[in-house]
Amino acid sequence: MKFPQMKFLAKGKHSKLINFLYVSFFGGIGLFIVYLVAVNFNLFWLFGKIPGIDDLDNPKSEIASEIISSDGKVLGKFFYEFANRSPVDFEEISPKVIDALISTEDVRFTKHSGIDARSMLRVIGGLVTLDPKGGGSTITQQLAKNLFRLRNDDSYESFLYHIPVVRTLIIKTKEWIMAVKLEKRYTKQEIMKMYLDTIEFSSGAHGIKSAAKTYFKKSPKDLTTNEAALLVGMIQNPSRFNPKFRPQYAKPRRNTVLAQMVKYGKLSKDEFDQLKEEDIVLNYSPDSHNNGPAPYFRQFLKDWAKQEITKHGYKPEDIYTKGFRIYTTIDSRMQKYAEQAMEEHMEKEQELFNEHWKGRVPWVQRKYANSSSAYVPIPNFIEDIAKYTPRFKALKKKFNGDEKKAFAEMEKKTEMSVFTWQGEKDTLMSPMDSIRHYKRFLNMGLLAMDPRNGQIKAWVGGINYRYFKYDHVEQTKRQPGSTFKPFVYVTAIDNGFSTCEEVVDEPITFGPEDGLVGKTYTPKNSTGKYTYRSMTLRDALGESVNSVSARLIKQFKPQNVVNMAHQLGIKSELPATPSLCLGVGEVSLYELLSGYAVFANGGKYTDPLFVTRIEDKHGELVQEYFPNQKEVLSAETAYKMIHLMRGSTMPGGTSAGLYRYGVLDNNDVAGKTGTTSNYSDGWFMGLTQNLIAGVWCGADNRSIHFRSIHYGQGARMALPAWGLFMQKVYADKEIGLEKTKFNMPPGIRVAGDCILSPGEIYTPQSDSLPQYAPSVTIPEDEDDLL
Repeated sequence: MKFPQMKFLAKGKHSKLINFLYVSFFGGIGLFIVYLVAVNFNLFWLFGKIPGIDDLDNPKSEIASEIISSDGKVLGKFFYEFANRSPVDFEEISPKVIDALISTEDVRFTKHSGIDARSMLRVIGGLVTLDPKGGGSTITQQLAKNLFRLRNDDSYESFLYHIPVVRTLIIKTKEWIMAVKLEKRYTKQEIMKMYLDTIEFSSGAHGIKSAAKTYFKKSPKDLTTNEAALLVGMIQNPSRFNPKFRPQYAKPRRNTVLAQMVKYGKLSKDEFDQLKEEDIVLNYSPDSHNNGPAPYFRQFLKDWAKQEITKHGYKPEDIYTKGFRIYTTIDSRMQKYAEQAMEEHMEKEQELFNEHWKGRVPWVQRKYANSSSAYVPIPNFIEDIAKYTPRFKALKKKFNGDEKKAFAEMEKKTEMSVFTWQGEKDTLMSPMDSIRHYKRFLNMGLLAMDPRNGQIKAWVGGINYRYFKYDHVEQTKRQPGSTFKPFVYVTAIDNGFSTCEEVVDEPITFGPEDGLVGKTYTPKNSTGKYTYRSMTLRDALGESVNSVSARLIKQFKPQNVVNMAHQLGIKSELPATPSLCLGVGEVSLYELLSGYAVFANGGKYTDPLFVTRIEDKHGELVQEYFPNQKEVLSAETAYKMIHLMRGSTMPGGTSAGLYRYGVLDNNDVAGKTGTTSNYSDGWFMGLTQNLIAGVWCGADNRSIHFRSIHYGQGARMALPAWGLFMQKVYADKEIGLEKTKFNMPPGIRVAGDCILSPGEIYTPQSDSLPQYAPSVTIPEDEDDLL
């Protein structure tokens, strides 16, 4: 068999050499083409997979999920450290960033088709002459490399990857193939945008949008020339050129980028001379679950969202990587004011608490049980807490169960940063000292809601999320004290008790007929005294008279009060005992505020709503959420309770101190304070027609508290934060919250301190309604209290 004559073969003196070169050259090209085809199709599974063209339209890059406020602000993100990226549109990128990037990374970006032969030849020439001329990878190739890195999929590898040089060759080949595919499918602008989305910038920032926010608190379109050059300079080595931690390297690198911009006509020499002298100025705000607005809410939302997305075929961990956009009901402005109110109040409250316990430890107990004797320190309080810390458990294991050695190690001082109200403080402190330090702090929870639709508008779970993780809005359950009394009153009213009826402040005793076995129980007023005067229900609730609550629960039975509380939204178990009239059951602020919302919303209970919709990274709707309401009280009964609770804000009422904040001017405000035994908890629940909020204040441990009601009552511990918050909200005209009156149902009338239902006739029980009692001096010494 004869092959066709190859006409390109030479004849003559040097034909063999020439033909050898011809065959080698064209044969090499042929083999290289075969090699490219083999790599592209993973021939015989030798090279590992390569993404198909359809994969490029849906790159599996891991994108942080964003939490959006009701007014369109990004509250934070859910992300793995390597997945903190937010896609950016090309139009959102400053031209300065583009100029800096092209000048530094790929000056022929607009001229090549993914692979720049001239740059590759320059690199090869540099290797031959041992004079490196820089990298030969184009921006498109770097994008291809980043897409491989983001996939982190073993199926893209093969056994050949275990051979070092072969591994590098295969990877580079895949990058070339990918680069060509990218150039065919996408425009230059799209490639540039995708590349800037996939770059890692250190400090947990991935992508230009995240980097601009992390280092400058800006959008990419607002970056200055120096800022753009700084970020582009980081691409070569993000850790080495991190401007926060290595400014001595970051500035020269920035200036190198500026010089490149001059070289390629993107910056004038005069501008360069000025810019290169400028110091690096950062507004460093790295994304962190400890930082940013509403951290306690974001933690709560994360746990909820993980479960929610599984209903739509996702895995819980997809919340970190799939780029969901979660639209919440939180108003970023109200959230800011809630956090400011907390900080302003709690810094002063902590200063007062420290002075109150100056020279003493605040973890105390009564010297004699069931007495009003002085407080004494709880033995081994700190040691018992230390035993539950991970550090102590590890030390105990290390020392084979020897607790003495573990405690000795825990008393050794070490460098650490601790929280103070004057900012983080670097200090030398032992782990035991740090426990003593943190146990002296009071904490707080604040929750605000629109009662008309159940939308949560602000959520403050504590004083500092980094150092105090426990959420005092939803996780903590504490005794509500007198803030539970409205549930007692509404039980009575819903069962026919008239708001016009007057009651007497006198002892009420419970015995066997009330379910008590072998004992009696007589609740006492906070003053330890009874006035024996006739008073309206509005007076009684406004002044928080315990004996009246006792009378009502005795008449209408504890179990009916429990049923009513559950009907209004309290989820926690409650004890059906006489002492429930003073709020001995434990509830969370979250559920307590939900119950109060029924009064402000005309008798309708609404499930708290904190998310309106979830979208995927393409903007497609995953799930939408709407208010879920049901009528649990008549509108008349709900308004009667509002009218009674408004007595608390009147002169003589426990919430009258709100006048200092201007929130009572031309405004209907209903409220209720609460204080628990030993003053461990201070509460305030405040209602207006369009916004309600609740505040709890106390220490994480109930054994840590003030020693007297003068300091430990809800009107001092919690009410000021509510007043500050509402004051700030009303002052912000952009929010648009107006002072207004509560909606009164048709047909009912106000008569003195009571509310008349349609057809009800008001017959005073005395010549005139009782006036408010003279102000009572609250004893300063706990020995005068019961």
